[in-house]
Amino acid sequence: MILGVNINFSEDGIRKIAEMAALVNQQIENIGARRLHTIIEKFLEDISFSADEKNGETVTIDAKYVEDKVGHLAARQDLSKFIL
Repeated sequence: MILGVNINFSEDGIRKIAEMAALVNQQIENIGARRLHTIIEKFLEDISFSADEKNGETVTIDAKYVEDKVGHLAARQDLSKFIL
């Protein structure tokens, strides 16, 4: 829970997070679990910054959510090395 916002991770969401971390580690530099941490931090930013507006809501982190929030960064190697 982030400031009153419930976060639910679906199985495909967890799988997508792991796939993206592995892909960026493979393409750029393998920094292990720190990459996983960075990817999670990136898609939780929006929830954190708008938590006061979403108080009491539940946000489901599924594969589509992860792809929408982080996919474009993971796909672009020139951005990935600086952002992820």
